[in-house]
Amino acid sequence: MSGDRTIELSAGTLERYARFSLFNSPYPAHDEGRAIDLYPGGRAGEGFDGEPAPSPVAGRVLSIETVRAPAGPVGIDRDYLIVISCTAPDSARGLAARILHVDPSVEPGDEVGIGDSLGTLVRTGFFDPWVGAHLHVGFRPLEADHRRASGSLPVTVGADLRPVPWDGTGRVAAVGETYAVLRGSGSGTLAGIGADGGGVLDGGLPHYAAGGLLGGPQGPVSFGGERVGVADGRTVAWDDLGVRANGDPATGLSLSCGLEPGVTVVSPGHSLEAGERVEVTLEREKRR
Repeated sequence: MSGDRTIELSAGTLERYARFSLFNSPYPAHDEGRAIDLYPGGRAGEGFDGEPAPSPVAGRVLSIETVRAPAGPVGIDRDYLIVISCTAPDSARGLAARILHVDPSVEPGDEVGIGDSLGTLVRTGFFDPWVGAHLHVGFRPLEADHRRASGSLPVTVGADLRPVPWDGTGRVAAVGETYAVLRGSGSGTLAGIGADGGGVLDGGLPHYAAGGLLGGPQGPVSFGGERVGVADGRTVAWDDLGVRANGDPATGLSLSCGLEPGVTVVSPGHSLEAGERVEVTLEREKRR
C-alpha cells in the first residue's frame, strides 16, 4: 500500500544539488523527514532567486496552482504548487510529487525527466530570512489532497552519507543580515556534519524544535562533545541549548547535507565578516 511506502532518492539524483535537508524547517511537512528541501545553488541564505529548478522526479505534470504565502520577512506573497505523477524514481512510481517554491515554466500535461528544469526558484513568505532558495519536495498517493501541507510519505537517502568531523570553528564564506555561512570543503561525495556517536546531523539546532540524525544510533545525541538531544527514529528532539559565535549569542545553527555540506550561523544583527574566523560554542542554558 502507498501509505506504507518510503521514497528513496538516489545518490545520482541528490548529486544534482549542492545540498539538501530533510529536517531544516519549522513546517509540519518536514516532521519525521517526510519532505526534502533541495538546494541547487549555494548554502543557506545565499538566495539564488531565478536560478533554474531541476526536477528530482520524472513523470507527467498533473496540475499547477498558485497558493497564497504568508506575509513573511522575505520573499513574495504567493507560491506555486506543482504536482507530478511520478514514473521515476522507482520508489515513487505511481505516486504524486508535490513541489513548491518554483515559478513554473512547465504546464499540465508536460512530461519531465529527472534533471529537467521545472522553472525558476523563488523565495516566498514561507521562508525564514536565513534560508536560501530551494525546491520543497514531498510525495503522497495520487488520490490524496495535494493542497494539504501534511500527509506526505517518508523520504530517505539512497546513499551512505560521509560524516564530516567539525570542531566548532571555521571561516566565514558569506554573510547576510541574519546569517553567516562557514566555509565548507567539497569532497565529491555526499556528506554531512558528523554526530559524535555516528551518523550525520540535519536541521536547525536548536531554533527549530527538532532535527534529524541520518544513519546514527538511537538515544542521546552529542555534537562537539556536548549533548544536543535525543534521537527517536531519525528525529532528534533538541535539548534546550544556547549557541554562541565568538562569544556573542546566536539563534542557532543550520546544518545540511550534500556535496557541499555546511554550517550556517543564524544570528540576526550579527557583526561577523567574510574571512573572519568563528568559534561556535554550545551552552546548556535556556534559549532566549
